Amino acid sequence: MNLKKDVCIIGGGVIGLATAYYLLRAGKTVAILERAEMGSGASSSCDDMILLQSKKPGIALTLAMESLEIFRGLPEELGMDIGFLSLGGMVIIEDEKQLKIMEDFVKQQVSYGLDVEIVDRKTLFKKQPHVARYMIASTYSKSDSQVNPLLLMRAFLRNGLKMGMEVFRYTPVKEIDQKGDHWIVNGENEISVECDSVVIAAGAWSAQIGNMLDIDIPIKPIKGQIAVTEQIAPIGETNCWTAAYIASKHDPSIMPDRSEYDKEIGLGFAFSRASEGNYLIGSTRENAGFDKTTNFKAISRMLEQTRKYFPIMNEVNIIRTMAGFRPGTKDGSPIIGAVDGFPNLFIAAGHEGDGIALSPITGKSVAEMVRGVGDHKRFDELNLRRFSVPQKEK
Repeated sequence: MNLKKDVCIIGGGVIGLATAYYLLRAGKTVAILERAEMGSGASSSCDDMILLQSKKPGIALTLAMESLEIFRGLPEELGMDIGFLSLGGMVIIEDEKQLKIMEDFVKQQVSYGLDVEIVDRKTLFKKQPHVARYMIASTYSKSDSQVNPLLLMRAFLRNGLKMGMEVFRYTPVKEIDQKGDHWIVNGENEISVECDSVVIAAGAWSAQIGNMLDIDIPIKPIKGQIAVTEQIAPIGETNCWTAAYIASKHDPSIMPDRSEYDKEIGLGFAFSRASEGNYLIGSTRENAGFDKTTNFKAISRMLEQTRKYFPIMNEVNIIRTMAGFRPGTKDGSPIIGAVDGFPNLFIAAGHEGDGIALSPITGKSVAEMVRGVGDHKRFDELNLRRFSVPQKEK
């Protein structure tokens, strides 16, 4: 089958679907080629958080706050429930060392406009009556929210199909050719898409797509394991993380007292209640290639930690575990923008654990880049070229 479209998107996860939605809304024709089932990568094996408190002050935090504002209007805009909730969030603090780190982190976040504060033990225990009594303080932000990833993708997909989007599941890309001012993307099952622009949104597999064009896209799979509880009544007012979770994402060296195994698996703590009443417990950050199996030792360590922080969890059953591949970059930031030397080729990948949270702002911004509208200079620091510029020249 030969098609002609304005844009071909490689990858049918939440980033690809969001980008397609905003392109279609602007009148562009779009085809998506997905190597497996839609959303079968990181987008369906992750938690549900739109977590602002974990974002580094700077463009990461700014984009997350803008994305949250878009999320607030998406249920009405898409005409579907996406499981959006604003329950707030807390980063629980175990000792004075963590408190000092989080005080500095919070101060920086406040300077960028985030509504977040440090609260004392009394406020912590009021909002989290079942948290371990040795905790000394916590952060609190009412802005932290969540969304059901599966409902979100379904809403983007359904709206996209209504606007004429064509989707090809189980169609891995075999070849990408540049023909003058346009592109030809050939997939399996004899699918060929001739288009003006190409967006690589293939998550952890984006490096493989880049290789077809001799482009080094430094994205690798970061394995994250999650445990899911039975449905239970809320055990606190907000979702929770720990200062160690923040450290595992940004600077593991600030938590040197962790065991070698915890460091090896990148153990952090994320504790969120899904809209259906299950709790999602995470997680790990492992360099395990494309091994998607869950590991009993790692899951056991996650649950041991959870029961330490919330002793009541000794009475709660785990009903399943899962693992997914977060698309990670060398510096922990996504790659967003045009590829130098390849006209009308764009990348939107490498969001690691922030793909769900940043999907609306990424999709909207990349759609505008493809259309050549808007000022997107702020995305220069997220462009692929940052990896080819010597550090001293940055």
